[in-house]
Amino acid sequence: MPKTLTLTLSPKQAADKVTYTSLAARQLGVSDRNVALVRVVKRSIDARRGRPKVNLTLEIYVDNEPQPAPVHFDYPSVVGKPEVVVIGSGPAGLFASLRLIELGLRPIMLERGKEVLPRKMDVAQINRNGEINPDSNYAFGEGGAGTFSDGKLFTRSKKRGDYNKALQTLVFHGASPEILYEAHPHIGSDKLPRIISSICQTIREAGGEVLFEHRVTEFVVRDGVVKGVRCGDTLIEAAAVVVATGHSADDIYFMLHDAGVRLEAKPFAMGVRIEHPQALINSIQYNNSPEMEYLPSASYSLVSQENGRGVYSFCMCPGGFMVPAMTDPSQAVVNGMSPSERNSPYANSGLVTEVRLSDFEYLRREYGELAGLAFRREVEQAARRFGGERQVAPAQRVADFVSGRESKTLPKVSYIPGVVPSHFKEWMPTFMSQALRSGIATFGRRLHGFMTNDAVVVGVESRTSTPVRIPRHPETLMHEQVEGLFPAGEGAGYAGGIISAALDGERVAAAVRDYIK
Repeated sequence: MPKTLTLTLSPKQAADKVTYTSLAARQLGVSDRNVALVRVVKRSIDARRGRPKVNLTLEIYVDNEPQPAPVHFDYPSVVGKPEVVVIGSGPAGLFASLRLIELGLRPIMLERGKEVLPRKMDVAQINRNGEINPDSNYAFGEGGAGTFSDGKLFTRSKKRGDYNKALQTLVFHGASPEILYEAHPHIGSDKLPRIISSICQTIREAGGEVLFEHRVTEFVVRDGVVKGVRCGDTLIEAAAVVVATGHSADDIYFMLHDAGVRLEAKPFAMGVRIEHPQALINSIQYNNSPEMEYLPSASYSLVSQENGRGVYSFCMCPGGFMVPAMTDPSQAVVNGMSPSERNSPYANSGLVTEVRLSDFEYLRREYGELAGLAFRREVEQAARRFGGERQVAPAQRVADFVSGRESKTLPKVSYIPGVVPSHFKEWMPTFMSQALRSGIATFGRRLHGFMTNDAVVVGVESRTSTPVRIPRHPETLMHEQVEGLFPAGEGAGYAGGIISAALDGERVAAAVRDYIK
């Protein structure tokens, strides 16, 4: 049996495999040359007090002990099996499809956008301030919004499903094995497209279908049972339909509403992207350690209550970039991503505050349960009017924003389309700006240097989660009214990130199997 031990090391020691292998061997009382294999099974950084330390948990194989075989997945052929429509190729849709195959069902995955390679061309066009394809952008296309993200794989909920299996599935499809042991694993925007395409290929090889540029235009519901969907003139019938469309497919909610499917308005969060020099965040988080060069780009996670309203950081991207995430040219929407090396000189994060049902009550008479979508659109369009041409985004220096001052100039930022000075009071709802300004002041007292005019806030970070929930039965996971309709993932209101959406997709697939059998 392998031996397991945890070492507390300096960053330099933890970065050198020869060094930590020798230290582990010494602690076990064996010679270095008798160590056959050293596997890192957990790595975390403790920078809470003084100089940072790295906690490494190692699995040591000595002499001729049998070494572990890589995890392998065998997906059975589902040709001729009962068919299930899966709408959306984001994490929920992909993992639902893989699990359906494991359970002997044939997924037909419909994606309104394009495959990764042509999608990359459309994304490049957006970054150059060109036209926005409403079906192929940072939100829509193969892999959904997650394809061009940091690929953070952390979830606070371990009750949704098998977290380790989800990570192993990603490794099987090309992710680095490091995600299996990092305390806060991530894949990187440079590696995710290839992994997503590999998952789609697995679905096809097992007999499933992956259909791109297939925008759903109608849900076919008869006598309270979903019979399938239409993509234009094409009817696709199935034994069940999984709705895994993510947080930006507003038209899907209107379609469901038109089909008589009950929806619920829900609270969500909106705010800004905040960007600092990465060197400043490293200095703050690592206490100016002389060994910072051996540590990864530092991140942060911040939360506070400001006059009873929550303010928190979201989707923090160390060593990353801000990107234009709008799906319509009338919007100003920003998001963040990081390459696997996290080696950009910038650190950005969503900084958002609660949006309560009462905040958009004035829209309920006209939009009913879809009022949150209308509110989100109002803010995005207002910010767009105070931005520049095309995808140029409104921005303000951080200290100016907190003090209510206008920013005459802006520092260099990572946002490729460009930014323009904008006093946020001109377009941001008062409750939002007050909460964010107070929150940043609070965070500045916790992290000395955080509130600085070397940093900027950029609008709008609005796609943290959907303002609508598609209600489902807590046990069957099927819609309360429509038989055979299974809402899944972030867009349905049941997840908040890549892994939580993936695990929810797997759970929904199991529920579909129970419904069909």
